[in-house]
Amino acid sequence: MAVGPTTRRRQLGADLRRLRDLKGLTLEEAGARVGISKATLSRYETKEGTVKWPAVDALCREYGATDEERAALVELAKGAKIQGWWRSLADPIPESMNLMLTLEDEVVREDHYACMYIPGLLQTRAYAEAVHRASEVQCPEREVQHMVDIRMKRQELLDREEPPHIWCVIDEAALRRQVGGREVMRQQLEHLLATSQRPRITVQVLPFACGAHAAAVGSFAVLRGQAPELDVVYVDLIGGGLFMEKPQELECYRLAFEYLSAQALDLESSTELIDRISREH
Repeated sequence: MAVGPTTRRRQLGADLRRLRDLKGLTLEEAGARVGISKATLSRYETKEGTVKWPAVDALCREYGATDEERAALVELAKGAKIQGWWRSLADPIPESMNLMLTLEDEVVREDHYACMYIPGLLQTRAYAEAVHRASEVQCPEREVQHMVDIRMKRQELLDREEPPHIWCVIDEAALRRQVGGREVMRQQLEHLLATSQRPRITVQVLPFACGAHAAAVGSFAVLRGQAPELDVVYVDLIGGGLFMEKPQELECYRLAFEYLSAQALDLESSTELIDRISREH
């Protein structure tokens, strides 16, 4: 996977902090040595705002980084402003969706638990339209179509030369809930069956029979980067979403997904259940 701007920015912050800690300098001491404020250096390390590559170069020299380390971090700083395909869209994008697109453009794996709807990356257009019309009841049709266009564009990551691994645990309720009517639902389930056969897509069903489970509070996704410290959790909320990246939060959701996957049907049984529900429609 190509390293995108958000991954670059997060990796840069983590590496700068690691080098400063190894040198035994405080934020104030390190900043004073290169002529930047404590607050500015703190923003560099916490992945907030823009960075200036000459300052990163100076910091690396003060920290005693190797020439290879310094060159790599300067390159990360220079690449942190690169924008993704969604920046060219004419209509505005909600901030939570903007961040999701940024992160999703860089992940190596996504773990989804879906209790209400089929995960967006595996939705048909008709199904996605029905979802948006239901959740955005006061939204003009033009805006609905705009958001659906974005969702369809997102799905192009599945066709990359090296796509991320998409692992979905889908609650049986999401398969049986009629979204858009029987025909839309039948087509959606057929599409889900087809995409689940792709080599880097894993689909499991969490059946009603499993009873209580580790994520009864709602849907979520663990977006996994090239290193564990780059992982982010996304939780669905009304009107947007919540992103979490604290170690304890990440561990909680990673563990929840492991439990869900263990409780869910195996791949063959999941396929059989999806097919049976599809034929019912």
